[in-house]
Amino acid sequence: MKKVIKTDKAPGAIGPYSQAIEANGMLFVSGQIPVDPQTGKVVEGDVTAQTKQVMKNAEAILTEAGYTFANVVKSTCLLSDMANFAAMNTVYGSYFSENPPARAAFAVKGLPMNVLVEIEMIAVKG
Repeated sequence: MKKVIKTDKAPGAIGPYSQAIEANGMLFVSGQIPVDPQTGKVVEGDVTAQTKQVMKNAEAILTEAGYTFANVVKSTCLLSDMANFAAMNTVYGSYFSENPPARAAFAVKGLPMNVLVEIEMIAVKG
């Protein structure tokens, strides 16, 4: 059985999807973009600032569901330009100092609201 996870501490879904779904001890976190949930606007700044907001949003969803970054087993990072990879990776890596998850990173043609980064995650309890 699946459980919808929702928190006002992360941006609300703006389409037919959920912030996250929990099923069978696994949490599937939808791609998070650097939107401040208080203002509904993209945070200003470079990919470093945007990645910090993305990770803050993801953390709020993980916490709401009773998970932490230590539970994340897989992530996918989408970048508007691979030239931003190193800066994104520095911020991302600060959240996974031990036993980082499996990961893929891609440059894509465009991201919602013209952001520089979007990250989705899968977490597992146990």
